[in-house]
Amino acid sequence: MTDIQVRALTEDEWAVFRTIRLAALTESPDAFVADKAAEEAYDEEFWRLRLRRARRLYAEAGDQAVGIASLGHLEGADNTAEIFGLWVDPAWRGRSVAATLVRRASEAAAEEGFDRIAYWVSTDNGRAVAFASSFGFRPTGWRRPMRVKGADGQDEEEIAMVLPLAGDRGASW
Repeated sequence: MTDIQVRALTEDEWAVFRTIRLAALTESPDAFVADKAAEEAYDEEFWRLRLRRARRLYAEAGDQAVGIASLGHLEGADNTAEIFGLWVDPAWRGRSVAATLVRRASEAAAEEGFDRIAYWVSTDNGRAVAFASSFGFRPTGWRRPMRVKGADGQDEEEIAMVLPLAGDRGASW
């Protein structure tokens, strides 16, 4: 089995980020708010700005890109990081890529001094809730409408699941 390595992309690796982001939008267009055609048209400065705004954790196996996750500050929540934009190449799903990305994002958030990390999941996605729960993320009362429609075209809701990074890991948010 090939080792999965995760590292933060630098601003100078904007083209690497662009490539994997466009791959994610091609493969899973309904999972993201963004439009692939619009993102393809963005210039280098746009991609560099994205890399400055949030840490982009890039998973690779050998020289192959296998996944991506972003880590930023959760707006409206004191000292809380947020994992977003998680995507794994379909050929690598079920091979611990997502788990490796979430573990590394949690470590990075703790290193940056965040008290907790949030991960938004659809309330209708039992698999995502179970995945987050397996790391110790717990549901909160914080909910919001999803920015994309469900498979049936209906509005869906997502819930913030939170993992304390320091102190009492059983504490509520």
